[in-house]
Amino acid sequence: MSQVPGRPESSGPIHDRVGDSDEAYLDDDLDDGDVDDARRGFGAGLLAALKELLIVVVLAMALSFVVKTWLFQAFYIPSGSMEDTLVKDDRVIVSKLTPGPFDLRRGDVIVFEDPADPFPWLAGSASNGSSDAGGPLHDLLVFVGLLPEDAENHLIKRVIGLPGDHVVSDGGTGPITVNGVAIEETYLKPGDAPSEGKPFDVVVPADHVWVMGDHRSDSSDSRYHDQPSNDGTDGSVPLDKIVGRALFIVWPIDHVTWLGVPDRTFEDVPEPSVDLPRPGSTAPTEGAGSPSAQPPVGPAAQGRSLLSPSAVSPSDLPHAVSATTS
Repeated sequence: MSQVPGRPESSGPIHDRVGDSDEAYLDDDLDDGDVDDARRGFGAGLLAALKELLIVVVLAMALSFVVKTWLFQAFYIPSGSMEDTLVKDDRVIVSKLTPGPFDLRRGDVIVFEDPADPFPWLAGSASNGSSDAGGPLHDLLVFVGLLPEDAENHLIKRVIGLPGDHVVSDGGTGPITVNGVAIEETYLKPGDAPSEGKPFDVVVPADHVWVMGDHRSDSSDSRYHDQPSNDGTDGSVPLDKIVGRALFIVWPIDHVTWLGVPDRTFEDVPEPSVDLPRPGSTAPTEGAGSPSAQPPVGPAAQGRSLLSPSAVSPSDLPHAVSATTS
Protein backbone atom coordinates (compact mmCIF):
# COMPACT_ATOMS: atom_id res chain seq x y z
CA MET A 1 0.00 0.00 0.00
CA SER A 2 1.29 3.51 -0.71
CA GLN A 3 1.95 5.61 2.33
CA VAL A 4 2.16 8.92 0.47
CA PRO A 5 -1.05 10.91 0.74
CA GLY A 6 -2.58 11.72 -2.67
CA ARG A 7 -0.40 9.34 -4.55
CA PRO A 8 -2.27 6.61 -6.42
CA GLU A 9 -1.81 3.11 -5.27
CA SER A 10 0.67 1.11 -7.34
CA SER A 11 -0.99 -1.29 -9.78
CA GLY A 12 1.88 -3.77 -9.75
CA PRO A 13 5.60 -4.23 -10.17
CA ILE A 14 7.49 -2.18 -12.65
CA HIS A 15 8.35 -5.22 -14.75
CA ASP A 16 4.61 -5.76 -15.22
CA ARG A 17 4.43 -2.37 -16.95
CA VAL A 18 7.27 -3.34 -19.27
CA GLY A 19 5.43 -6.54 -20.14
CA ASP A 20 2.38 -4.50 -21.11
CA SER A 21 4.55 -2.51 -23.51
CA ASP A 22 5.86 -5.71 -25.15
CA GLU A 23 2.32 -6.93 -25.73
CA ALA A 24 1.52 -3.65 -27.41
CA TYR A 25 4.36 -4.21 -29.86
CA LEU A 26 3.14 -7.72 -30.54
CA ASP A 27 -0.33 -6.38 -31.28
CA ASP A 28 1.19 -3.97 -33.77
CA ASP A 29 2.95 -6.86 -35.52
CA LEU A 30 -0.31 -8.77 -35.76
CA ASP A 31 -2.02 -5.75 -37.33
CA ASP A 32 0.64 -5.64 -40.08
CA GLY A 33 0.06 -9.33 -40.78
CA ASP A 34 -3.65 -8.77 -41.10
CA VAL A 35 -2.98 -6.06 -43.72
CA ASP A 36 -0.77 -8.43 -45.71
CA ASP A 37 -3.46 -11.11 -45.56
CA ALA A 38 -6.05 -8.62 -46.70
CA ARG A 39 -3.86 -7.61 -49.62
CA ARG A 40 -3.29 -11.23 -50.59
CA GLY A 41 -7.01 -11.86 -50.32
CA PHE A 42 -7.79 -8.89 -52.59
CA GLY A 43 -5.25 -10.10 -55.18
CA ALA A 44 -6.68 -13.61 -55.14
CA GLY A 45 -10.22 -12.24 -55.49
CA LEU A 46 -9.19 -10.02 -58.41
CA LEU A 47 -7.50 -12.96 -60.13
CA ALA A 48 -10.60 -15.11 -59.67
CA ALA A 49 -12.78 -12.31 -61.09
CA LEU A 50 -10.51 -11.99 -64.13
CA LYS A 51 -10.66 -15.75 -64.69
CA GLU A 52 -14.45 -15.66 -64.57
CA LEU A 53 -14.51 -12.70 -66.97
CA LEU A 54 -12.22 -14.55 -69.38
CA ILE A 55 -14.46 -17.62 -69.28
CA VAL A 56 -17.55 -15.48 -69.95
CA VAL A 57 -15.84 -13.71 -72.88
CA VAL A 58 -14.66 -16.99 -74.44
CA LEU A 59 -18.10 -18.58 -74.08
CA ALA A 60 -19.76 -15.48 -75.54
CA MET A 61 -17.40 -15.52 -78.52
CA ALA A 62 -17.97 -19.23 -79.06
CA LEU A 63 -21.75 -18.76 -78.92
CA SER A 64 -21.54 -15.81 -81.30
CA PHE A 65 -19.50 -17.91 -83.73
CA VAL A 66 -22.06 -20.74 -83.65
CA VAL A 67 -24.98 -18.35 -84.15
CA LYS A 68 -23.23 -16.52 -86.98
CA THR A 69 -22.14 -19.67 -88.78
CA TRP A 70 -25.30 -21.79 -88.62
CA LEU A 71 -28.26 -19.71 -87.42
CA PHE A 72 -28.49 -15.93 -87.81
CA GLN A 73 -26.40 -12.95 -88.77
CA ALA A 74 -26.94 -9.21 -88.97
CA PHE A 75 -26.30 -7.29 -92.19
CA TYR A 76 -26.45 -3.65 -93.14
CA ILE A 77 -27.79 -2.24 -96.39
CA PRO A 78 -25.36 0.11 -98.17
CA SER A 79 -27.38 0.98 -101.29
CA GLY A 80 -30.87 1.60 -102.56
CA SER A 81 -31.73 -1.25 -104.94
CA MET A 82 -34.26 -2.75 -102.49
CA GLU A 83 -36.08 0.49 -101.71
CA ASP A 84 -38.56 1.10 -100.25
CA THR A 85 -38.57 -2.29 -98.53
CA LEU A 86 -35.00 -1.73 -97.36
CA VAL A 87 -33.24 1.61 -97.39
CA LYS A 88 -29.60 2.58 -97.07
CA ASP A 89 -28.11 1.92 -93.60
CA ASP A 90 -30.90 -0.42 -92.49
CA ARG A 91 -29.76 -3.40 -90.41
CA VAL A 92 -31.43 -6.73 -91.09
CA ILE A 93 -31.28 -10.16 -89.47
CA VAL A 94 -30.73 -13.04 -91.90
CA SER A 95 -31.72 -16.62 -91.11
CA LYS A 96 -29.35 -19.27 -92.40
CA LEU A 97 -32.05 -21.91 -91.89
CA THR A 98 -33.64 -20.97 -95.25
CA PRO A 99 -33.31 -22.83 -97.52
CA GLY A 100 -32.95 -25.94 -95.40
CA PRO A 101 -35.17 -26.73 -92.42
CA PHE A 102 -37.45 -23.96 -93.73
CA ASP A 103 -38.60 -23.80 -97.34
CA LEU A 104 -37.56 -21.05 -99.71
CA ARG A 105 -40.62 -19.33 -101.22
CA ARG A 106 -41.42 -16.86 -103.94
CA GLY A 107 -41.25 -13.38 -102.46
CA ASP A 108 -38.53 -14.14 -99.91
CA VAL A 109 -35.82 -11.51 -99.57
CA ILE A 110 -32.51 -13.39 -99.67
CA VAL A 111 -28.81 -12.73 -99.25
CA PHE A 112 -26.51 -14.61 -101.61
CA GLU A 113 -22.93 -14.72 -102.83
CA ASP A 114 -22.10 -13.16 -106.17
CA PRO A 115 -22.66 -16.07 -108.61
CA ALA A 116 -19.78 -14.75 -110.78
CA ASP A 117 -20.89 -17.06 -113.59
CA PRO A 118 -20.39 -16.38 -116.41
CA PHE A 119 -19.40 -12.88 -115.18
CA PRO A 120 -19.28 -11.25 -111.72
CA TRP A 121 -22.40 -9.33 -110.73
CA LEU A 122 -20.37 -6.93 -108.62
CA ALA A 123 -17.91 -5.15 -110.90
CA GLY A 124 -14.49 -4.75 -109.30
CA SER A 125 -15.11 -7.15 -106.42
CA ALA A 126 -12.44 -9.70 -105.65
CA SER A 127 -13.31 -13.32 -106.13
CA ASN A 128 -12.70 -14.06 -102.47
CA GLY A 129 -14.53 -10.95 -101.36
CA SER A 130 -11.96 -10.16 -98.68
CA SER A 131 -11.03 -6.75 -97.37
CA ASP A 132 -7.71 -5.34 -96.17
CA ALA A 133 -9.35 -3.21 -93.48
CA GLY A 134 -8.54 -3.73 -89.80
CA GLY A 135 -5.87 -5.66 -87.94
CA PRO A 136 -5.60 -8.95 -86.07
CA LEU A 137 -8.13 -7.96 -83.40
CA HIS A 138 -10.57 -6.82 -86.06
CA ASP A 139 -10.10 -10.09 -87.95
CA LEU A 140 -10.71 -12.11 -84.78
CA LEU A 141 -13.93 -10.25 -83.98
CA VAL A 142 -15.08 -10.71 -87.58
CA PHE A 143 -14.31 -14.42 -87.41
CA VAL A 144 -16.42 -14.98 -84.30
CA GLY A 145 -19.26 -12.78 -85.57
CA LEU A 146 -18.94 -9.81 -83.22
CA LEU A 147 -18.05 -7.51 -86.12
CA PRO A 148 -19.20 -7.51 -89.75
CA GLU A 149 -17.11 -9.43 -92.22
CA ASP A 150 -15.58 -7.26 -94.91
CA ALA A 151 -16.30 -9.50 -97.88
CA GLU A 152 -17.53 -7.61 -100.92
CA ASN A 153 -19.19 -10.37 -102.90
CA HIS A 154 -22.70 -10.66 -101.45
CA LEU A 155 -26.03 -9.20 -102.57
CA ILE A 156 -29.65 -8.98 -101.42
CA LYS A 157 -32.68 -9.41 -103.70
CA ARG A 158 -36.22 -10.79 -103.77
CA VAL A 159 -37.03 -14.25 -105.12
CA ILE A 160 -39.45 -13.99 -108.07
CA GLY A 161 -39.06 -17.45 -109.60
CA LEU A 162 -38.30 -20.88 -108.13
CA PRO A 163 -36.76 -23.79 -110.06
CA GLY A 164 -38.87 -24.62 -113.11
CA ASP A 165 -40.93 -21.40 -112.98
CA HIS A 166 -41.66 -19.66 -116.29
CA VAL A 167 -41.09 -15.93 -115.64
CA VAL A 168 -41.98 -13.40 -118.32
CA SER A 169 -42.00 -9.61 -118.73
CA ASP A 170 -42.70 -7.56 -121.85
CA GLY A 171 -40.40 -4.83 -120.57
CA GLY A 172 -43.21 -2.31 -120.48
CA THR A 173 -45.56 -1.25 -117.72
CA GLY A 174 -47.45 -4.54 -117.68
CA PRO A 175 -47.08 -6.99 -114.78
CA ILE A 176 -44.59 -9.82 -114.66
CA THR A 177 -46.15 -13.25 -115.10
CA VAL A 178 -45.07 -16.41 -113.28
CA ASN A 179 -46.30 -19.66 -114.81
CA GLY A 180 -48.85 -17.69 -116.82
CA VAL A 181 -50.30 -15.73 -113.85
CA ALA A 182 -49.78 -11.97 -113.61
CA ILE A 183 -48.49 -10.91 -110.19
CA GLU A 184 -49.25 -7.65 -108.43
CA GLU A 185 -46.02 -6.49 -106.80
CA THR A 186 -47.09 -4.14 -104.04
CA TYR A 187 -43.54 -3.91 -102.70
CA LEU A 188 -42.12 -2.11 -105.77
CA LYS A 189 -40.72 1.38 -105.24
CA PRO A 190 -43.43 3.87 -106.21
CA GLY A 191 -43.01 5.02 -109.80
CA ASP A 192 -41.05 1.96 -110.94
CA ALA A 193 -42.35 -0.35 -113.67
CA PRO A 194 -42.16 -4.12 -113.07
CA SER A 195 -39.20 -4.59 -115.39
CA GLU A 196 -38.17 -1.03 -116.32
CA GLY A 197 -37.78 -1.61 -120.05
CA LYS A 198 -35.91 -4.92 -119.75
CA PRO A 199 -37.98 -7.72 -121.36
CA PHE A 200 -37.26 -11.36 -120.59
CA ASP A 201 -38.82 -14.77 -121.05
CA VAL A 202 -37.06 -17.42 -118.97
CA VAL A 203 -37.51 -20.80 -117.36
CA VAL A 204 -35.60 -20.95 -114.08
CA PRO A 205 -33.11 -23.86 -114.15
CA ALA A 206 -33.11 -26.63 -111.55
CA ASP A 207 -31.39 -25.66 -108.28
CA HIS A 208 -31.60 -21.95 -109.12
CA VAL A 209 -33.85 -18.95 -108.39
CA TRP A 210 -34.68 -15.81 -110.38
CA VAL A 211 -34.16 -12.66 -108.29
CA MET A 212 -34.98 -8.98 -108.69
CA GLY A 213 -34.60 -5.83 -106.59
CA ASP A 214 -37.66 -3.91 -105.41
CA HIS A 215 -36.22 -0.68 -106.82
CA ARG A 216 -36.35 -1.95 -110.40
CA SER A 217 -34.88 1.20 -111.94
CA ASP A 218 -31.80 0.95 -109.69
CA SER A 219 -31.20 -2.80 -109.43
CA SER A 220 -28.82 -4.80 -111.59
CA ASP A 221 -30.35 -8.20 -110.94
CA SER A 222 -31.16 -11.40 -112.84
CA ARG A 223 -32.50 -9.36 -115.76
CA TYR A 224 -29.11 -7.80 -116.46
CA HIS A 225 -26.96 -10.87 -115.90
CA ASP A 226 -28.78 -13.37 -118.09
CA GLN A 227 -26.17 -13.06 -120.79
CA PRO A 228 -25.41 -14.56 -123.19
CA SER A 229 -28.11 -17.22 -122.78
CA ASN A 230 -31.15 -14.93 -122.31
CA ASP A 231 -33.13 -17.97 -121.18
CA GLY A 232 -32.58 -17.88 -117.42
CA THR A 233 -29.46 -20.02 -117.38
CA ASP A 234 -26.98 -17.23 -116.68
CA GLY A 235 -29.18 -14.79 -114.75
CA SER A 236 -30.48 -17.22 -112.14
CA VAL A 237 -28.79 -17.63 -108.75
CA PRO A 238 -27.64 -21.14 -107.69
CA LEU A 239 -29.22 -22.39 -104.47
CA ASP A 240 -25.80 -23.22 -103.05
CA LYS A 241 -24.89 -19.53 -103.24
CA ILE A 242 -27.75 -18.48 -100.96
CA VAL A 243 -26.67 -17.42 -97.46
CA GLY A 244 -30.17 -17.12 -96.05
CA ARG A 245 -33.46 -15.25 -95.87
CA ALA A 246 -33.76 -11.72 -94.45
CA LEU A 247 -36.27 -11.92 -91.59
CA PHE A 248 -36.65 -8.43 -90.17
CA ILE A 249 -35.18 -4.95 -89.90
CA VAL A 250 -33.66 -4.31 -86.48
CA TRP A 251 -32.18 -0.83 -86.93
CA PRO A 252 -32.90 2.06 -86.94
CA ILE A 253 -35.63 1.76 -84.34
CA ASP A 254 -38.23 3.58 -86.41
CA HIS A 255 -37.68 1.09 -89.27
CA VAL A 256 -38.11 -2.07 -87.19
CA THR A 257 -40.43 -4.41 -89.09
CA TRP A 258 -40.87 -8.04 -90.09
CA LEU A 259 -39.93 -8.85 -93.69
CA GLY A 260 -42.78 -11.23 -94.39
CA VAL A 261 -43.51 -12.94 -97.67
CA PRO A 262 -46.18 -11.13 -99.73
CA ASP A 263 -48.46 -14.17 -100.00
CA ARG A 264 -51.16 -12.31 -101.94
CA THR A 265 -48.67 -11.53 -104.69
CA PHE A 266 -47.95 -15.19 -105.42
CA GLU A 267 -50.97 -17.01 -103.95
CA ASP A 268 -52.53 -17.71 -107.38
CA VAL A 269 -49.30 -18.83 -109.04
CA PRO A 270 -49.57 -22.52 -110.03
CA GLU A 271 -46.82 -25.07 -110.00
CA PRO A 272 -44.59 -24.90 -113.10
CA SER A 273 -45.50 -27.03 -116.09
CA VAL A 274 -41.82 -27.88 -116.65
CA ASP A 275 -40.99 -31.05 -114.73
CA LEU A 276 -37.70 -30.25 -113.00
CA PRO A 277 -36.29 -32.00 -109.92
CA ARG A 278 -36.35 -29.83 -106.83
CA PRO A 279 -34.13 -30.50 -103.86
CA GLY A 280 -36.24 -31.59 -100.92
CA SER A 281 -39.33 -32.44 -102.96
CA THR A 282 -40.69 -35.96 -102.79
CA ALA A 283 -42.72 -36.05 -105.98
CA PRO A 284 -42.58 -34.56 -109.47
CA THR A 285 -44.22 -31.19 -109.91
CA GLU A 286 -47.79 -31.09 -111.09
CA GLY A 287 -49.07 -29.36 -114.16
CA ALA A 288 -50.01 -25.73 -114.48
CA GLY A 289 -53.41 -26.32 -112.94
CA SER A 290 -52.14 -27.81 -109.70
CA PRO A 291 -52.39 -26.13 -106.28
CA SER A 292 -50.23 -23.10 -105.67
CA ALA A 293 -48.46 -24.35 -102.57
CA GLN A 294 -44.79 -23.59 -102.97
CA PRO A 295 -42.39 -26.53 -102.90
CA PRO A 296 -39.41 -26.90 -100.60
CA VAL A 297 -36.17 -25.82 -102.16
CA GLY A 298 -32.71 -27.03 -101.37
CA PRO A 299 -30.58 -27.99 -98.43
CA ALA A 300 -29.29 -25.22 -96.18
CA ALA A 301 -26.47 -23.37 -97.83
CA GLN A 302 -23.12 -23.34 -96.07
CA GLY A 303 -23.42 -19.76 -94.94
CA ARG A 304 -20.75 -17.27 -95.66
CA SER A 305 -20.99 -14.34 -93.43
CA LEU A 306 -21.28 -11.19 -95.26
CA LEU A 307 -21.69 -8.44 -97.73
CA SER A 308 -20.39 -5.04 -98.61
CA PRO A 309 -20.81 -2.18 -101.05
CA SER A 310 -19.31 -2.23 -104.51
CA ALA A 311 -17.20 0.52 -105.94
CA VAL A 312 -19.36 0.99 -109.04
CA SER A 313 -21.94 3.73 -109.43
CA PRO A 314 -25.33 3.27 -107.71
CA SER A 315 -27.18 3.07 -111.00
CA ASP A 316 -25.13 0.04 -112.04
CA LEU A 317 -24.68 -1.52 -108.62
CA PRO A 318 -26.39 -4.80 -107.85
CA HIS A 319 -27.67 -4.51 -104.34
CA ALA A 320 -24.74 -5.50 -102.18
CA VAL A 321 -25.02 -5.80 -98.42
CA SER A 322 -22.58 -5.80 -95.52
CA ALA A 323 -22.81 -7.78 -92.31
CA THR A 324 -22.79 -6.01 -88.92
CA THR A 325 -23.44 -6.82 -85.25
CA SER A 326 -25.16 -3.56 -84.56
